[in-house]
Amino acid sequence: MDSPIIISLFSQLKLDKYANTSLYIQLSDYIIDGIKQGKLLPGYKLPSTRRLSELLNINRITVSKAFQELEQQGWMESFIGKGSFISSSLPQLSNYEFSPGNSDFLKHSGFKISKNISIDSHYPVINSRLRLDDGFPDLRLSPIKELTKAYQNQSNSRKFYFQYGTYSTPSGSRILRKSLSEYLNYSRALQTTENNILTVKGTTMGIHLVCSGLLEPGDCVVMENPGWKRAEDNFKFFKAEILKVSVDTYGLSTEELENICIRKKIRLVYVTSHHQYPTTVTLRMDRRLELIRLSEKYKFILFEDDYDFDFHYKQKPLQPLASLDKHGMVIYCGSFSKILAPVFRLGYLVASENVIEHLTKIRLITDRQGDYVLENAMAELIDEGIIQRYLRKAVKIYKERRDYFCFLLNRDLTDQIEFSIPEGGLAVWCQFNIKTNLINLSKKALIHELDISNSHIVHNQPLHSNFIRLGFASSTLEELEENVSILKQIM
Repeated sequence: MDSPIIISLFSQLKLDKYANTSLYIQLSDYIIDGIKQGKLLPGYKLPSTRRLSELLNINRITVSKAFQELEQQGWMESFIGKGSFISSSLPQLSNYEFSPGNSDFLKHSGFKISKNISIDSHYPVINSRLRLDDGFPDLRLSPIKELTKAYQNQSNSRKFYFQYGTYSTPSGSRILRKSLSEYLNYSRALQTTENNILTVKGTTMGIHLVCSGLLEPGDCVVMENPGWKRAEDNFKFFKAEILKVSVDTYGLSTEELENICIRKKIRLVYVTSHHQYPTTVTLRMDRRLELIRLSEKYKFILFEDDYDFDFHYKQKPLQPLASLDKHGMVIYCGSFSKILAPVFRLGYLVASENVIEHLTKIRLITDRQGDYVLENAMAELIDEGIIQRYLRKAVKIYKERRDYFCFLLNRDLTDQIEFSIPEGGLAVWCQFNIKTNLINLSKKALIHELDISNSHIVHNQPLHSNFIRLGFASSTLEELEENVSILKQIM
């Protein structure tokens, strides 16, 4: 005979036939809640499926499905000829504290996060019609159709399942590393093989891997001032001591750097040699040679972030520090994100073989491997000369945009903005009138559908200096004219 308490408990249940949740799930959830609240104790006998179907006015099959679900989860056990019971192996859950819970648990966890990471991670997604960004390429010029076709070629290959049906080396596609090696040796005068290259998902990942594998807490890292805040965030996260060296018209001050080296043991120097970020100045040759000499003398790692080597307008680009390195002190980092578009997460590290082997092990426990289909598609674009032809075309267009943008700034905003015409890169480093509040300027511009780069997030420089990067490459000449017109209007 069924217990009056059990009958009373189930009489309180109101099943909703119109709810999104199935009736048998509603019933099983109700029984589980009863167990958690101590209303249904281990060993309690449940009413038969026939009796419950009568009590709840539902089909007997629905009750059977609920019992089956509970039995599979371990909440219930059934015995032929005896009936169904709350599992005797369960503890007395009434002794456990099943509190109502934290109504804000989706926002705030119940456990403590001990690491306090002071990183501004707020990146508003703004789909404005116009933009003066931080220096991005124009997606409309990028060989997207060719990349898409190459990606499809990889996906439709008869060897697809043989090539991609299992995991491969975390160092990246051998096809891309081989193509990259030949491309970098030709375009940047490097002396690499595929074993000197590790593919990554952009510069930030490359920096993070180097920090993971080559930095210890307390190591001294030297950065440019001003510099890239995202790099600094990585060094801070790994508890490095960060020292700043000033940047002038000719790039990082090697004299300041040596003064630091005399006083302290430096583990790593992070430098954007070609177009310094954010100021866009090029590191002069004498300082390049001096940096190489200092790295050999004081045995520090030179991390060369060459994020936009390909975009230089005055003359042939200066060869990277890595091309001058004969002692294995340089780790060279490049990215296709700055060539094609930020959405394509594909970059590379170049270093001595033992360094690449070491960092590959770190990558293995961080990100098993990259997107081999994308990597092989990119290799196809390099091997067929598509990337090279695109860059030759893009450099001409971006130079024209740079010249016209600088002309417009001089014509319309000469009393508001000071700048030097950059020799390369995709942005102009502009100093606004000290009376101009850049945050308010950005808000006003957005009302006119113009998005201005949020520079305080990515540049480790004081806000009162009133410098920001204004990217010209992603806008046509007509759009640049409208952009400057808006700036003139709101200033």
